[in-house]
Amino acid sequence: MPDTTYAFKETQDYFLNNQVTLRQPKAGYRAGLDPVFLAASIEVKTGDRVLDVGAGHGAASICLAHRRRDCRITGIEIRPDLVRLANENAKLNNFHSRVQIRIGDLTDKLCWADSQAFDHVMANPPYLPVSRAGKSTESARYSSNVEGSAILADWVDFLLNNVCSRGSITLIHRADRLDEILSLLHGRAGGVIVFPLWPKSGLPANRVIVRARKAVRSPATVAPGLVLHKEDGRYTPEASKILNGSANPLNKNKLK
Repeated sequence: MPDTTYAFKETQDYFLNNQVTLRQPKAGYRAGLDPVFLAASIEVKTGDRVLDVGAGHGAASICLAHRRRDCRITGIEIRPDLVRLANENAKLNNFHSRVQIRIGDLTDKLCWADSQAFDHVMANPPYLPVSRAGKSTESARYSSNVEGSAILADWVDFLLNNVCSRGSITLIHRADRLDEILSLLHGRAGGVIVFPLWPKSGLPANRVIVRARKAVRSPATVAPGLVLHKEDGRYTPEASKILNGSANPLNKNKLK
């Protein structure tokens, strides 16, 4: 498994129409659409506790904290340098009283101490198994994109073991691994909603958001999803609303 600590230069970037500031590594994993859309898909109520698994430098946690000022968010992240940066980002955005990221390895049973304590658990896992990953010259990017000692089944186990009964787990992943995700959820969670993200109208989805609820037996649903880009490459109005941090069509219309 690649080393989990790296020295990196940082940039300061802005999200949700410049309402969120994130310091992030100049090289390696950099937040894009995925953590923003993941955060937008979590439907929380006042006082809910949310766990962000593989929190990185805190992009999804902080975007969710900005959208909903009435929840508390805990994150776990294996890399100490990113844990430091994530907590600095929480402080930079004045969310440090509600967002706390700690060091944790989801394959370590000690990380299960808060088992079933969370109302919602969310994750943006590495997208590729080792067998499908190409060689990378940049170990930091490799570790964020390619599964290490924790494979997809471990991620799903951890999500389910740390959410309360009838609580939700939500992850964003590659559409070509949807069959694996659904098989891992079968018989363990219900009310599954699959929300495709289409890059353009008429093209296959390359990302899916999957939500499920523990100890629920409702049948699965495939939502209409959302088209990200117009033909000219600009964001669609629906995608722009999410990226700008305004109205949230994910929860209001599609992912309830």
